Amino acid sequence: MPKPLVRVNEFVVKFANINGSGSASANRLFARAILRMGVAATPRNIFPSNIQGLPTWYEVRVSESGHLGARGGVDLMVAMNPQTWDKDVASIEPGGYLFYDSTRPIPAQKFRDDITVIGMPLTALCNQEYSDTRERLLFKNIMYVGALSALLDIDVAELEKLISEQFKSKEQLIAANVHALHLGRDYAHKHWSCPIGLRVRRAETVGNRIFIDGNSAAALGAVYAGATVAAWYPITPSTSLAEAFERYCKRFRVDKEKGKNRFAIVQAEDELAAIGMVIGAGWNGARAFTATSGPGISLMQEFLGLAYFAEIPAVIFDVQRGGPSTGMPTRTQQADILACAYASHGDTKHILLFPEDPAECFAFAADAFDLAERLQTPVFVMLDLDIGMNERLTEPFQWRENRRYDRGKVLHFEDLDAGKEFARYLDVDGDGIPWRTYPGTHPKYGAFFTRGTTKDAFARYTEEGAPYVENMERLLRKFETAKTLVPKPVLHRASQESRFGALYYGSTSPAMEEAAEMLAAQGITLDRMRIRAFPFDDSVKSFIDEHEFVFVIEQNRDAQMRSLLLIECDADPRKLIRVLHYDGTPITARFIAETIAEKITFSRVVPLRKALP
Repeated sequence: MPKPLVRVNEFVVKFANINGSGSASANRLFARAILRMGVAATPRNIFPSNIQGLPTWYEVRVSESGHLGARGGVDLMVAMNPQTWDKDVASIEPGGYLFYDSTRPIPAQKFRDDITVIGMPLTALCNQEYSDTRERLLFKNIMYVGALSALLDIDVAELEKLISEQFKSKEQLIAANVHALHLGRDYAHKHWSCPIGLRVRRAETVGNRIFIDGNSAAALGAVYAGATVAAWYPITPSTSLAEAFERYCKRFRVDKEKGKNRFAIVQAEDELAAIGMVIGAGWNGARAFTATSGPGISLMQEFLGLAYFAEIPAVIFDVQRGGPSTGMPTRTQQADILACAYASHGDTKHILLFPEDPAECFAFAADAFDLAERLQTPVFVMLDLDIGMNERLTEPFQWRENRRYDRGKVLHFEDLDAGKEFARYLDVDGDGIPWRTYPGTHPKYGAFFTRGTTKDAFARYTEEGAPYVENMERLLRKFETAKTLVPKPVLHRASQESRFGALYYGSTSPAMEEAAEMLAAQGITLDRMRIRAFPFDDSVKSFIDEHEFVFVIEQNRDAQMRSLLLIECDADPRKLIRVLHYDGTPITARFIAETIAEKITFSRVVPLRKALP
């Protein structure tokens, strides 16, 4: 039989609860206490799309070595949901631990012989201590956090501080929660030898990093970028981005002397109306955005084509979730890549940015508004549920005090009044970007209207083929110019020359970096390149060309990034090997490492061109 796991600051705890039981705040308290002890911890909330009653999980990756991605497997399962008992127990690593509510007896066959079982009669203890039904439910969660603080040697003082901060305006709740915390902790000390093999020990691995979710970071980036208009329709998992923008605007965008808001936030009747408002605001010179997810992108298609063809700045935050249709609203995927890259009918190409963490969510959000105005086009910031809704340690946000907004090629009153020639869709310097004016800049000159139909360089309506082709070719030149402006890919060379490469992007990044370490331990080395934007930099094509095989790691069924690479880089399909994960849970380091190792091992037995897809 395997010995009980013994690990300090390197393990995974997973809570299995019922949605609506009030467990989320208690589980978050657990994760934050570990962070307060200076140990890196990454929580992930896996929740259903209904209001209550269905299973929910909360996973905390504790990693002093700094791994922030999902690892795979569970070292300590806190099983509080009978509905998912078998699945939860099966996920525990050999030698791991099971903590559960032992008030009701559970048949022996429901346990495993290769794990350590810790049963605590939580319901009975709560029934004995509290008479109110709601209190019994809520304090049961705090009680198990108290027990875990003893079992894992978590400093209870940190938990007490966090409770005091959470209920600072309600003194009676502080005392009640601290009491429940110590009931659980005292029970654990009385009945078990504490700590168990898994232990939290104070460290200095958190440093000056901050703890924030990607949606909040992107919203703050929009504020710093000068965005003043947001139009949106509520949809999981993007709603919190718009809500965070509103909070920040109320803090930073209110004229204190006059008491007036210097922002406009509109909850539209649907996503189609939302993007229409954003385009209208962008046409009038405001920095405007919407936040949505896959179903919203589907509804916005025609308006996105208008913004592309009429060349109007707009920023779209797409917090991706599982699809198609309603799909899995509260699960993560990277499945909107092609839908956004070529959004709308006809020949369209859009700018996509792929942040890997909240720090890049902040930075790319700010960059998106500069890019949208510089290029006069929609720009998509491609988050997903994992990066958008889950809090993560990240580097403090950077902002240059001397940074100025890039409004692009804009002619002002003085330019027009002096007689400077204005042709709305004329390429004057070869970069594909024409000059524009804000409506009403001059009473006689400049643009007052726009159209989504074909036109010549002077915005005059025409259905002739030559002006149409000239305009479409200019839009391609503008897209080439975008290559020089978007964030460059990040290259990581292996410790020794390798014929294998890996391309990845967005929230797959932390798992990919850890997987590379796992593969190196097996003697498999990979050069790695993290894609941060579309259009692709020329170095992406060079990276593919210089390797015999390149693994493309992504979270969707149809290998959408691989398809985009094949189309835009004219790559050999035999070179690009799919590594796909799309069950709605975050991709894990183990999955990536095992999949790549399997494909490489297979390729060494059978001729490569015949064996690999």
